[in-house]
Amino acid sequence: MNMYRKYIENLIEWKNSHNRKPLMVWGARQVGKTYLIKEIFAKEYFPNKYIYVDCRTERSFVDYCMEHVNAKEIIEYLSLDKDMVIDKDTLLIFDEAQECLPIITLMKYFCQDFKEIPVIVTGSMVRIKIQRENRKRGLGNKDKFLFPVGKINQLTIYPMNFEEFLLNRNKQLYDSVLTAYKNNKICGELIHNKALEVFYEYLLIGGMPEVVDTFIETDSYQKARETLKDLYDNYLADMDLYQASTETIVRSKKIFENIYTQLNKESKNFKVSLIEKDAKSRNMRSPIDWLELAYLINKASLIKENVTIPLIDSDESLYRLYLSDIGIFSYQSRINATTFIDKKARNSLSGIFFENYVASELVKAGYKLFYWKGKGNSEFEFIIEYDSTVIPIDVKKSRGSLDSLDKFKNHNKLFVAIKISENKYGYDVNNKILTVPFYYVPFLIHTLQNGEINGLINMGNMCS
Repeated sequence: MNMYRKYIENLIEWKNSHNRKPLMVWGARQVGKTYLIKEIFAKEYFPNKYIYVDCRTERSFVDYCMEHVNAKEIIEYLSLDKDMVIDKDTLLIFDEAQECLPIITLMKYFCQDFKEIPVIVTGSMVRIKIQRENRKRGLGNKDKFLFPVGKINQLTIYPMNFEEFLLNRNKQLYDSVLTAYKNNKICGELIHNKALEVFYEYLLIGGMPEVVDTFIETDSYQKARETLKDLYDNYLADMDLYQASTETIVRSKKIFENIYTQLNKESKNFKVSLIEKDAKSRNMRSPIDWLELAYLINKASLIKENVTIPLIDSDESLYRLYLSDIGIFSYQSRINATTFIDKKARNSLSGIFFENYVASELVKAGYKLFYWKGKGNSEFEFIIEYDSTVIPIDVKKSRGSLDSLDKFKNHNKLFVAIKISENKYGYDVNNKILTVPFYYVPFLIHTLQNGEINGLINMGNMCS
């Protein structure tokens, strides 16, 4: 089935831009970059007028590029090889560019000399960076490689967020939820409960396109989880391709496999000794960096007590790690799938599942993750900047304590606090708490990005 991805809107905007540059598309493996660009975007907007090159398999093209870092010669080569006239209406797609680094350098010359020709390049940031560092150290291929700074547009593709999952899973429900949101109305009991049902499906299935497709096509949790297992195992195997040191690869795998365990501790902060006895924090910096570059994990930095703008770490040695996809997180937890499906069993779910969900939604929207700690056990799972102020975000399954809010106000001026939970929309005027249900998080983020929080508060106030 053709699943909707919000990134098609980014690609259309790029296509129609008057100042369009070659587009570099990043993202973890298997998040659907090729499917989105080739099967949806190219076939719909460049029918019979696109050229697709897989740099992993088309070795003759790669060999040619190694000797001809010249955009005109590459165009001539492809025109002859693919038997197609290449002009301003022809889309060129170069997939898996880490296997052919000259293509990345060539983006600069496409921008300078053939800007009218639309070019999209996909690649693995982690492997590109490693190859760049190998060149600096005189290792590996000695061919000149320059990253085209300022000469490209960039787009990062993430797993489906909940909005995309809901739209593909049940469009009628999606339309009902979105209509209620846009009209400043609270969802009725039926829609509210149904939206929560789909939300818990998302916690279990996640947003990896192949897993979502399997689930929607088969309506089988088991088959979807089998696909998820394959993806999980593939991610671990792919780490051998990072070409970093053996120690870094081993540590990367251990860190990745232990995200759930680390978050399931009382403090939730990443603890080096749980990964490797006697290891130092500095030993984990490189593997964590690689995992972030591969878009497999998201790092949240600590802010203590008094919050200033711009947000910066209060203590670099304290941080939390989340997995980029909630389905992979749920699979790693090894919790029985029925816990998500059965309404009564859900009560046993730890809050870290909801935290990982919100963390991934924020990152997909371009936010850097921060969490706040006050005195004692007071904390907010996330802190975001908003129009010269900050907004604390509390993530709880149901109702939470006001203790953290009181401690936060002892150090900071409060504009509004957001509580994300199962509860319906509402606004507590006295405590300035806006309650938002889990299924509204993507819409909430859109509202924050558009600077429309006051309308959201008024909406919550009417719903209370």
